[in-house]
Amino acid sequence: MSVTGVAELEPAELESLLAAFHHYEAALMVDDVDVLDRSFAPGPDTLRGDANGLLVGHERISAFRSVRGGVARRTITEVRVRVLSPQAALVVSVSAFVAGGSGLQTQLWERIADARPRHDGGGDHGGRWVITSAHVTGAPPAVNRAIWRVAGSPLVPALPTSSSGPRPLEGMSVAVKDLFAVEGFAVGAGVPEYLAGAAVAEVDAEAVRALRAGGASVQGIAQTDEFAYSIAGRNVHYGTPPNGAVTGAIPGGSSSGPASAVALGQATIGLGTDTGGSIRVPASYQGLWGIRTTHGAVSATGLLPLAPTFDTVGWLTRSAAALRAAAAATLGGADDASADGVGRVGGAARLARRFAVSRDIVASCESGVREAFDALIREPAIRGVDDAQGSPPLEEVDLGDLDAVFAAFRVVQGAEAWRQHGEWVQAHPGVLGPDIAERFDIAAAVTADTEAEARAVLAEARERFDRVLDGRVLLLPSASSAAPALTATPGDIQAVRAATLRMTSVAGTGGYPAVSAPLMRVPDPVGLCFVGPRGSDLALIDLAASVAADLGHPL
Repeated sequence: MSVTGVAELEPAELESLLAAFHHYEAALMVDDVDVLDRSFAPGPDTLRGDANGLLVGHERISAFRSVRGGVARRTITEVRVRVLSPQAALVVSVSAFVAGGSGLQTQLWERIADARPRHDGGGDHGGRWVITSAHVTGAPPAVNRAIWRVAGSPLVPALPTSSSGPRPLEGMSVAVKDLFAVEGFAVGAGVPEYLAGAAVAEVDAEAVRALRAGGASVQGIAQTDEFAYSIAGRNVHYGTPPNGAVTGAIPGGSSSGPASAVALGQATIGLGTDTGGSIRVPASYQGLWGIRTTHGAVSATGLLPLAPTFDTVGWLTRSAAALRAAAAATLGGADDASADGVGRVGGAARLARRFAVSRDIVASCESGVREAFDALIREPAIRGVDDAQGSPPLEEVDLGDLDAVFAAFRVVQGAEAWRQHGEWVQAHPGVLGPDIAERFDIAAAVTADTEAEARAVLAEARERFDRVLDGRVLLLPSASSAAPALTATPGDIQAVRAATLRMTSVAGTGGYPAVSAPLMRVPDPVGLCFVGPRGSDLALIDLAASVAADLGHPL
């Protein structure tokens, strides 16, 4: 041990500090949450950071620790103390992990008055030593299994080309959601037992092949919620991928692995699917750009379906430019759409800034999201007239009974999910997590008459949406809240899910493209969703990027 600094500690005081340090380290090894909580200073200003981000405040640090499940076994090999004052010292320690590798812990310890009894054996020398700031550098795994099912450097290279010039996705890497066929690998759908019985794909899914043909390599196959039947991002088998923007929060699903890989800089593009919000929600939670494409615009060949009536392919990226490049490489980039983009898949003709909002949709959001949305739509970038006929740039519309639409959406989605996977689920009881299993139980009970009635409701709603929107771009939050904490209860997660799906089901019902742009904070990220006419995919990305630029957001 080495002790230096601009001040000195009496031997008894130094002994007290080191006793507190070793007591904390011992508690880490047995995951004694009570001792760990007591070792950190109370109050809103305590800090803890690691490779996943910064936690501010004792409450958030405690919540994170309660779901972490302990740390890897290690021993302390070196301790250095730099005394800053008789009441504060910086302790830097080096650790050796039993499984290999080393780590570094930097902690600012300060002495505080505390009348409670001590349990660290250090005695009382003018107060209790607590951590006020900490930074942890662990031994990073070669592959984070919560994000990646399998990864390489790359896993699969870009397709060869006879062209001598650069391709649009040259140098980019792709995290492929574990629903798409990748040549040489099986599809696992987030369920180890399903993966064990799955055949190895002989060819890529067409959406994968399009990206590889554009010059991108496949970095790896990324995790998904079980059978993609969730928007939370939790997986009982592989763990919860970290949220790259909000430490201690869920990542959003079911394109959770691709979203986290992109947010953390481990891939350029996340290839995902969106049935009820599975691209838009993780994009919103992690501050990413994402698009659910016009239904049917991207081939589903080689994709394991959930509910084909609503399933769409899309991408997640850190920038609008990368999103457009991925979309153009797959959809085709010809600027041959009609003036409003309707009816031309991938059409890149300019979309006028004719926006619509529905107060009924936004009413289901948490108050902070409603306030941020209301402030955003008052901005000149959205309110400014951009129409040759001088039409109002922003109009409030009535989309009808959205509760009925959401109920019908869930019925049809459930009926199709059961047809796709019900036989396998029945043959493997007890395999799925409780929330996914419950959804399949509900889906199994849908009758043919109930499904037919729900489809009639959706067909009428689709016609109504087309008529009411009349080519306008619908604006709404991409999710009903910012990312819930990892410690959120199942009931809280279900409430957020229901509120969000009530909003996201509008695009699914209409078969519309929807772009989530990271334009709001509450203070954590929330996306602004642009829902455009069918076939306006590229033009919709361009419109969202243009609005973002006018608002001063980085692209």
